[in-house]
Amino acid sequence: MKEKSKRELISWIQSLAVAFVIAIVIRQFLFTPVIVSGQSMEPTFENANKIVISKIHKINRFDMIVFHAPNSEEDFIKRVIGLPGDVVVMKDDKLSINGVEYEEDYIQANKEKVFEGQKLTQDFTVEVPEGHLYVLGDNRRHSTDSRELGVIDEKSVVGAVTFKFYPLRDIGIPK
Repeated sequence: MKEKSKRELISWIQSLAVAFVIAIVIRQFLFTPVIVSGQSMEPTFENANKIVISKIHKINRFDMIVFHAPNSEEDFIKRVIGLPGDVVVMKDDKLSINGVEYEEDYIQANKEKVFEGQKLTQDFTVEVPEGHLYVLGDNRRHSTDSRELGVIDEKSVVGAVTFKFYPLRDIGIPK
């Protein structure tokens, strides 16, 4: 009986060790939970929202990414507007990429808060160099993004947002 208990204990320890190693591998190389800090992505994400990022996701235009911010200890979360080689133009709050105009539904709530005759986003034109991304926060008036930081090196990307799990009322895949 004693030998059976000992074998069962060893089996439990081995199972827990394997589970622990798998959890570390998943977190280190595949998926990581992140807590949003600040207001730069409102209304898409608010301060203290909890999300999951994928570290193996191919970055596409309008994806939300977490990246190591230049000259900062913090990681930032922003929306990818320009990919390598893109020409991004913002004129009178209308976004054009490579000559194609895009509707930015995710900033509509913020546009409604702007007084008539004012712009939500200042005008700019930028060509995104190879190996870099141009990112903007959804809350354009309260966001430190590529307009201040410049283009973001693709190597600084931690991962792309894949899932929001807190608050529970907003659980799901963010848009």
